Amino acid sequence: MPAVTADTLTLPRLPELPAATTAWRPVRKVVQARKSLEGEGFQVRRPFPGVDLALADPFLLLDHMGAVEYGPGEAKGAPWHPHRGFETVTYMIDGAFEHQDSTGGGGLIKDGATQWMTAGSGVLHSELPPQDLVAKGGLFHGVQLWVNLPKAAKWTPPRYQDIKAHDTKLLSSDDGGALVRVIAGDVAGYQGPGMTYTPITYLHATVAPGARLAFPWPEDFNAMVYVLSGRGVVGAEQRPLEEGQLAVFGHGKALTMQAATEWDVLVLGGLPLNEPVARYGPFVMNTRQEILDAIEDFQAGRLGGTHVPHVGSADEEL
Repeated sequence: MPAVTADTLTLPRLPELPAATTAWRPVRKVVQARKSLEGEGFQVRRPFPGVDLALADPFLLLDHMGAVEYGPGEAKGAPWHPHRGFETVTYMIDGAFEHQDSTGGGGLIKDGATQWMTAGSGVLHSELPPQDLVAKGGLFHGVQLWVNLPKAAKWTPPRYQDIKAHDTKLLSSDDGGALVRVIAGDVAGYQGPGMTYTPITYLHATVAPGARLAFPWPEDFNAMVYVLSGRGVVGAEQRPLEEGQLAVFGHGKALTMQAATEWDVLVLGGLPLNEPVARYGPFVMNTRQEILDAIEDFQAGRLGGTHVPHVGSADEEL
């Protein structure tokens, strides 16, 4: 699992938190990701939706893609389709995805890079494996996160952020046994590169066997840990957590976890929007009427920008 690698001894270290006096967040529940097919038929593991959306707010969806070793001709993606009202954050750990959208944004996302697309008022985009991966096959592993936009930002113009692997903020755990890659938000005063409309923190950590990872977490944010690979324990109560499982935390001021094997985890949380959510396929708004308007705009060709491709019927796309 390459993503971004570094010598943790050369990196800034997270502060050591006293075990006895820190208000650790307890584990509220553990969710097993469900398998689903997306796009042209590639399999994902999806821990939410499924967990109560009120617990995940402001997040809408998390898809774990792979890890899978594709043979020649097997790699699949998601051809042109619409979005409105939220952001898609695609983080590639191994392999590559090629992004294009109707505003002219796009590029190749590979090996530790992140593509952050704000759909806002509406955009069409495609996410496909590059032709060399389709032709030759190879390792593919990534994650897509959907972040809801607050009502005030639903109609913001679409925006594309190309976050290169070297842009991520790299940190070490206090014991030097974990490499932390901050994609967005703040971890103990260290800021990730992702620009967000909704206050969130999103990071990927690789934790060595036996190493402990702990850091302060905003009290007004929710908190979740999803395991990409390996196994370990989370919370002061040391709740077991392994690949494909998501831990949802309760209230507190800090998170703690410890690896049993080499352990790769995503840690994410944000400020709940506490707003009505109306969703239908690729559209996430606040009311049913806004969803109907989005469908009508898509069918009438009013969704997107100046680089609008030909796509199938509304029934095919939705």
